[in-house]
Amino acid sequence: MKVQTKSKKVNKAWLNDHVTDPYVRMAQKEGYRSRAAYKLKEIDEALKLIHPGQLVVDLGAAPGAWSQYIRRKFAPKDAGAGGAAVGALNGTIIALDLLEFEPVEGVQFIQGDFTEQTVLDQLEAAVGDRPVDVVVSDMAPNLSGISDTDGARVAYLIELAVDFAVHHLKKDGALVCKVFHGGGYEESVARFREHFRVAKAIKPKASRDRSAETFLVGIGLKNATKT
Repeated sequence: MKVQTKSKKVNKAWLNDHVTDPYVRMAQKEGYRSRAAYKLKEIDEALKLIHPGQLVVDLGAAPGAWSQYIRRKFAPKDAGAGGAAVGALNGTIIALDLLEFEPVEGVQFIQGDFTEQTVLDQLEAAVGDRPVDVVVSDMAPNLSGISDTDGARVAYLIELAVDFAVHHLKKDGALVCKVFHGGGYEESVARFREHFRVAKAIKPKASRDRSAETFLVGIGLKNATKT
């Protein structure tokens, strides 16, 4: 009974935080599927990564807030300051996730597990020979609560994202990855520093203070295979 009572208190606290969260309210007002859009928005506004005409790959895309943000950045200038959620766009977005993804107009979606070779083959076929400008990854494993295990799972996803970026990004391209402080974090930072000329960690204001998440950004490949 004590566990149930505690659980109810935790759920009630989470619900209260969610309802009063200014980013949740802003997402509802501006038509984003989740508050996560503002995490990418902050990173992009700080580093100027996403521009019309680019090819962007969105890993771990569901429910679609990052693809929505990118799609609006690709909208014509006459669509307004907020960008258009529908209509013409100047650029290409390829999204991938294990979960189902409600369509975002103009976004090509692949459903599957990024850790499986057959799914990676589908993504690479969609990209083709085109050099990618930006890869964004909000991928995260199902967490077990065991620090070492969870750290290893996160580090593995980052390893795969970096490997994809190394083989497909333009020389001056960028990779944005969600990471968690804890086991495997330093390993992931080292991997970014190994492959990118600029590697930095950013904790957006939209990321809750109590969350262990942060984002690693790599800009400019040291040894690019694309130009």
